[in-house]
Amino acid sequence: MIIEVLGTGCTKCKLLAERAEEAARGLGLDYALVKVTEYPDIVARGVMTTPGLVVDGVVKAQGHVPTVAALKELLR
Repeated sequence: MIIEVLGTGCTKCKLLAERAEEAARGLGLDYALVKVTEYPDIVARGVMTTPGLVVDGVVKAQGHVPTVAALKELLR
């Protein structure tokens, strides 16, 4: 599974990355976490509001930081 965190490196982006990793580890997933920080790359994935979460090419969240429990549901 490829988990992409889209954002320029702001506090919310970092928090999303931390929570996404915690959720993935909690589920025992085999994953790679990729941070996408360049604006053209973010927009190319269809995300207009950061932070964004993309899982295997599908946008799962944008514009907010879900809880770890919510992220586990998104990653299932």
